[in-house]
Amino acid sequence: MKGKLYITATPIGNLNEMSPRAIETLKSVDIILCEDSSHSKKLTRHFNINTPLKSYHKFSEAKSIPDIINQLNSGKNIALISDAGMPTISDPGARLV
Repeated sequence: MKGKLYITATPIGNLNEMSPRAIETLKSVDIILCEDSSHSKKLTRHFNINTPLKSYHKFSEAKSIPDIINQLNSGKNIALISDAGMPTISDPGARLV
């Protein structure tokens, strides 16, 4: 069974604008790919999300994709977030998607 990739929006400003569905998703996946782990730790701590964070930014994007695809193919569920907003437009993620 293949895993799923969840493209997950994060608040642009106020952390309380995070949707309950996004919080549930981040708690339920196996890994969260994030643009900046120090920034994303603030978000995960605020919502008591204990899912491991893995750095995924424009400098590591091309090199990381084969491993991410392998993890998805092996059944892992992965969420992709950016520092703020919806990933993939001007943030890392377009190549992966």
